[in-house]
Amino acid sequence: MHKKTLFDKIWNQHVVSKIEDGPDVLYIDRHFIHEVTSPQAFDGLKKRGLSLFRKEKTIATADHNVPTLNQHLPIKEAQSRFQVDTLIKNCKDFGLELYGLGHPYQGIVHVIGPELGVTQPGMTIVCGDSHTSTHGAFGCIAFGIGTSQVEQVMASQSLLLNKPKQMRITIDGNLPKGVLSKDLILYVISKLGTGGGTGHFIEYAGSTIRNLSMEARMTVCNMSIEMGARGGFIAPDQTTFEYVKGRTFAPKGESFDTALEYWKTLYTEDAAEFDTEYHFDAADIEPMLTYGTNPGMGIKVSNNIPSSSHESNDASFTKALNYMDLQKGESLIGKKINHVFIGSCTNARIEDLRIVANYVNGKQKADHVLAMVVPGSKIVEAQAKAEGLDKVLAAAGFELREPGCSACLGMNEDKVPAGEYCVSTSNRNFEGRQGPGARTILASPLTAAAAAVAGEIVDVRKM
Repeated sequence: MHKKTLFDKIWNQHVVSKIEDGPDVLYIDRHFIHEVTSPQAFDGLKKRGLSLFRKEKTIATADHNVPTLNQHLPIKEAQSRFQVDTLIKNCKDFGLELYGLGHPYQGIVHVIGPELGVTQPGMTIVCGDSHTSTHGAFGCIAFGIGTSQVEQVMASQSLLLNKPKQMRITIDGNLPKGVLSKDLILYVISKLGTGGGTGHFIEYAGSTIRNLSMEARMTVCNMSIEMGARGGFIAPDQTTFEYVKGRTFAPKGESFDTALEYWKTLYTEDAAEFDTEYHFDAADIEPMLTYGTNPGMGIKVSNNIPSSSHESNDASFTKALNYMDLQKGESLIGKKINHVFIGSCTNARIEDLRIVANYVNGKQKADHVLAMVVPGSKIVEAQAKAEGLDKVLAAAGFELREPGCSACLGMNEDKVPAGEYCVSTSNRNFEGRQGPGARTILASPLTAAAAAVAGEIVDVRKM
């Protein structure tokens, strides 16, 4: 009897039909949309005279282009305002509820799905956004799609897809002090490179993963695509079930019990085979930093920048270092920085804000550093205020802003000036990602908070 992986189980349950020698037609349980990748899809429906096939399966919010200050005022930047206004109009035209600016559920699409209980184990979830794999933390097949596919899902609630290959990454042991899940995933990407997961869906397993909170698991799954993978996910367990229970859109009462029976069947069977397997030891992981212009260019805080890249050619390696104004063999410790950004769909949940507030409590940021903390949603923002984290952050000189993608991608007003260094908890450090000429160093919220206080990069374990 062929042993099934978790991926096989979920995929097989969602295949509507198989096309001979072609792709599968896969049913999609949840479709998240935002202002950036939905306008062309809505236009496509209008041109074809189609409505949304299953409106109740679609969740809309504004996140990428929204300002993170004065959200009650009209958006200043013309392009951003146009995209957000277009989303409002499209949702109205198609009778779709929108969690827009001012709505208590508004926030980054991959933050609001889980916290509202929309994201549940065993689902297929898509969004016109590459970091949709965040939802994989719940044992979902979740992945980003292109605009033409957004239209496909709107029109049919299905997608034409070839089943990807499968990889398992097992990490065992306890994470050392000062090391967070962000360090864990940056470590794995530094080992496998930005193409290490190409063509695969990744299942994360092992005792280290089991011991992570749901928020930490979301961070790991979020960055799966930085290895080139289609997505990453973790089998649901007691931690998952307790997180989902009682949330706004989660099943209630008997419905929850029924759902739970099904969720408990979602695991990879013993002796199931994967196309690729990797094993890592948690004890080997340190606080991580990126030094280049892709997330694979990462080092342990105690290591120096290498003299060559294991995955790119020397020309592109040298180009990346030139862009970052860094030298081969240099240590990043003591590197002066100007900006710290704590936020994005990778690290803007309440747990991330607590970690930062806990570290900066009673401390003061360096005078030359601009430190921004951008919650992932209105719910996170409200919770941070209820716990008094806003006061702790303000006393330390950190600015708690309103929810949005913010300085993760420079599509809004929160940009890093050219030539300046930003220690960022986001997921990408491409050239110009945080603004033209901006230099991004990816790190965990703890390392970022420590850098803001010191005014330079430090090993948080020594602080």
